[in-house]
Amino acid sequence: MAGEAAILDRPASDGTAPAARQTAPLLSVDGLSVEFRSLAGTTKAVNGMTMAIHPGRTVALVGESGSGKSVTSQAILGLLPKNGVITGGSIDFRDPKLGDVDLAKLPRTSPQFRSVRGRSIAMVFQEPMTAFSPLHTLGDQIGEMAATHRRASSAEIRELTVDTLRLVRFPEPERALRMYPFELSGGLRQRAMIAMALMCRPPLLIADEPTTALDVTLQAQILKLLKDLQSELDMAVLLITHDLGVVANLAEEVVVMHHGKIVESGPARTIFEKPEHPYLVSLMKAVPDFAHEEQRRLKPIREIRIDPDALVKPKICGPAGAPLVTVNGLMKSFTLRGDRRLFGRSPLRTIRALNDISLTVRRGECLGLVGESGSGKTTLARALMRAVPVDEGEILFHGQEGTDAPVDLVTADQDAMFSVRKRMQYVFQDPFSSLDPRMTVGAILAEPFEIHGLCEKGERRERVERLLAAVGLEPSFASRYPHSFSGGQRQRIGIARALALEPELLICDEPVAALDVSVQAQILNLLKDLQKISGLTYVFITHNLAVVNHIADRIAVMCDGSLVELAPRKELFRNPLHPYTRLLIQAVPHADLSRPLDFDHLPEMGLIGRRDWPAPFTVTPDQPLPPLLEASPEHFVRAANLDFDRAGKGR
Repeated sequence: MAGEAAILDRPASDGTAPAARQTAPLLSVDGLSVEFRSLAGTTKAVNGMTMAIHPGRTVALVGESGSGKSVTSQAILGLLPKNGVITGGSIDFRDPKLGDVDLAKLPRTSPQFRSVRGRSIAMVFQEPMTAFSPLHTLGDQIGEMAATHRRASSAEIRELTVDTLRLVRFPEPERALRMYPFELSGGLRQRAMIAMALMCRPPLLIADEPTTALDVTLQAQILKLLKDLQSELDMAVLLITHDLGVVANLAEEVVVMHHGKIVESGPARTIFEKPEHPYLVSLMKAVPDFAHEEQRRLKPIREIRIDPDALVKPKICGPAGAPLVTVNGLMKSFTLRGDRRLFGRSPLRTIRALNDISLTVRRGECLGLVGESGSGKTTLARALMRAVPVDEGEILFHGQEGTDAPVDLVTADQDAMFSVRKRMQYVFQDPFSSLDPRMTVGAILAEPFEIHGLCEKGERRERVERLLAAVGLEPSFASRYPHSFSGGQRQRIGIARALALEPELLICDEPVAALDVSVQAQILNLLKDLQKISGLTYVFITHNLAVVNHIADRIAVMCDGSLVELAPRKELFRNPLHPYTRLLIQAVPHADLSRPLDFDHLPEMGLIGRRDWPAPFTVTPDQPLPPLLEASPEHFVRAANLDFDRAGKGR
């Protein structure tokens, strides 16, 4: 294990002299230990943690969920819950106002700590929607930071808020002051959260998973923003993340935590090129990437062992490769309320969420759906389940070939849909919110049998235990509640529930978006194993192109409600044709220092519906879309014609 001395003595990743020889640490954590005490006993969350952060430097704190990363940041900011106790060590911080202070010994509710928190050390939280109040405008919430720490008039606070929003490249900052958090996209909410943290221009910013669950283009924008802001404000950053691609593009020094302890630390280049600790090596092997053209099996730190005999194969109604779902000309629009004005509201706006979607899902395949937030992926998935009504088009669900006529899910009556829903099920993005916290796992898994009247009450226990075994969970877990499981275990429970009715088709909506890399590897391997054993068909929705490269057979790329490219996996990544597909691929952060993101040429993404693609990909407002043309066998692209420079597509 390389300790703090290794961080201080080795050259920086860019080859410059070590920062430690030039300046003293801004924050120095020495031997920090944190315990959580409850009636169930004592849990040591952080054990002897030591690290240093120097002015203007970026240190990444890396590890799985439960490794102690967020607890460390909570201890630094004095935000530990009441049952969290610092039992040892020091947190020395050079505060511009108070001088050198040990935050570990400073009472959390003291005026001195309140002065440090927000003014000298600020934090960007993982989920900005829950960090903002839905009842107050952005202007009030962001300006509150200046009102707390600065003696300024309302006009001065307003001006500072607008300047800070402008600093984080927020569009129309004056108008944003009157907006509420729920009116913003995920990327804009994250920018607003960064603006709140920067109101007092703190010397240290703690960013806790700032890009988790954001799509790749928004993630690249936020990473570029953090890098630019750090340079402009000469600010130190403590980056807490499990995404090694983000670490490779932002961090100069890396600290790896496991079970509350530091297992390895050092300059980013040393960490990525010569990892020493088995945990770090395993963490890197669990990351899906583009380096392997063939789909390799990921290597999670803890492998899931499933019982193949416990899984009943669904009644497949046709040969592999035959159409299972056919979508033709699907259209769906939503109407948005207008902005408030002095006299009434502005006119209502209509957004076309699905625009002439036509595709086929084949039996036994995994069709990947990729695109940014707002591209229409989830709307299409919900339309397939008929959870949202569509305006035009048809969705044909095929039965046994040559005997049963396909069912049009758009016009099917309630009885037909009840029968079809046994053959298609949904795996949700957030398993915690999709599992009833008042029901035991056994009751959750038995509910589909009760609704569809498939078995007697006495048989349900046996079926529930079989489902748990099929996803690698113990039968005894049936008596526990969802809150007592980890994120990965809850996702496996969600998959088990989806498998209860022995469906042919699983629609997986971002099933690994919020999971750390090792748990993500577990779930991806589990899905591939279940498909191999049972012949399942997947529609797999994701914004992570590395994940879809690992699991999909064909990939459909969606942008602004329309399908812009459709191709077999290998062909799409080897020869992307549409500029939007190339943009998505270029925005993926790689866990490889030799393949950094090109921040200088990262294009600004337009609003939904405003894409200035060059000819022949140009989309003209209020005009019919260009057709979906077959550029090569099975490779379709939306373009007016195929007369474009394929040789220069990567430029």
